[in-house]
Amino acid sequence: MPIPDTGLLPEADLDPLLVSPCAAPQPVGTLLVPVEELPAAESSPDAVSRRVRDELMLDGNARLNLATFVTTWMEPEARQLMAETAEKNLADRAEYPQITAMEERCVQMLARLWHAPRPELVRGCSTTGSSEAAMLGGLALKRRWQTRRRAQGKDVTRPNLVMGANVQVCWKKFANYFEVEPRYVPMEPGRYHLTPDTLTAYCDDNTIGVVTVLGSTFDGSYEPVADICLALDGYQAATGTDIPVHVDGASGALVAPFLDPGLMWDFQLERVASVNASGHKYGHVFPGLGWALWRDAQALPDDLVFEVDYLGGKSPTFTLNFSRPGAHVVAQYYNFLRYGFEGLRNLAHQSRTTARSLAAQIRALPPYELVTDGSDLPAFAFRLTPGTTDFTVFDVSEAMRARGWHLPAYTFPAPCQDVSVLRLVVRTGFTAELAHLFVSDLSQVTALLRVPDPRGRTPVLSSSA
Repeated sequence: MPIPDTGLLPEADLDPLLVSPCAAPQPVGTLLVPVEELPAAESSPDAVSRRVRDELMLDGNARLNLATFVTTWMEPEARQLMAETAEKNLADRAEYPQITAMEERCVQMLARLWHAPRPELVRGCSTTGSSEAAMLGGLALKRRWQTRRRAQGKDVTRPNLVMGANVQVCWKKFANYFEVEPRYVPMEPGRYHLTPDTLTAYCDDNTIGVVTVLGSTFDGSYEPVADICLALDGYQAATGTDIPVHVDGASGALVAPFLDPGLMWDFQLERVASVNASGHKYGHVFPGLGWALWRDAQALPDDLVFEVDYLGGKSPTFTLNFSRPGAHVVAQYYNFLRYGFEGLRNLAHQSRTTARSLAAQIRALPPYELVTDGSDLPAFAFRLTPGTTDFTVFDVSEAMRARGWHLPAYTFPAPCQDVSVLRLVVRTGFTAELAHLFVSDLSQVTALLRVPDPRGRTPVLSSSA
């Protein structure tokens, strides 16, 4: 529709690229079927918004999604701030200096939270998600290794990265996209993440770094970062090869500082060169927002940082994605100010308390047994006790989905492919009432699955949620 005449400027002719030549709105009836091509004519905003909302009703309820670590609830004030800044591009730093300042303040807050020895020397940025932040960390490791090898007159064509088989898929993407050999330390029965005992066998002069995970997506457990660093200290003493560590703290980096203050995992460890985290996980911001921090300028080579000036005013950029939403940074800054250390600790404590309570109730519900109990991340994995043949974890997942719960079931990587689990993530907004309803539904599903339906149909529960 044309912009109303304000009397300040003469009314311009309608732009044919913006307004359809068809004067009459498209009949509502034509919107009732899915559309695979651009409609020929415009339609009324009410009709289209109603059409889109109706279709979105078929999606799952985000609050009942127990698979995702990402934030599904925010305070109305934070939502409003995001709406008010949705159009602002963080790449345009000269035009939006206050959002830029908020980003820099958030980096400084995280640097201090993660015990950087010299917070003022830390380099960091927000990203469009923690996967981008992880890839930036990997790129810095690769570039540092290449620079060091070239200075020594050595080959730089065969870099490798050592990590546990439990790493998130972003690290597999990094290795593929940036031509780094991934060396996955396999799981073992009863050991489902990276540990120091088998680590160094996978390292050599071509190792650009070791990735440690503070909060495995498979079971919520923390990897022993300090012990891994100690093993690499011993490796350096024996071989002379100095291998830095990147901490993938996508979830745990905004949980451990508040609930596990004695845990050594961050910049307190000299071998830790960089850390990534998801603001859209336990930073309590809607997706997608990530954070990448480097200990100092040496950890982030200058040749990865670009200076741009074509938006007006020079500004450095060292992200893969150029245009980025400023609204998420605003929401993160709001959350840091709104909750403070004490408030963020309370939120994390509530989530972990709920997770451990749920785990205890599931432990007492035959035929389940726990793989983890929510003592690290507010998330845990559980499975069927050996010998259970009436049904599988995949049957449980499907039956729970019929009640609206998204409870993921999956199998661990080889050689632990015989271990199939269900994983439950507790986030802010998963209330005690929802936890009670979940356990009630899981109990009903389990009872029905233990009595197989001769018709082979998935049981349907009576309404409880």
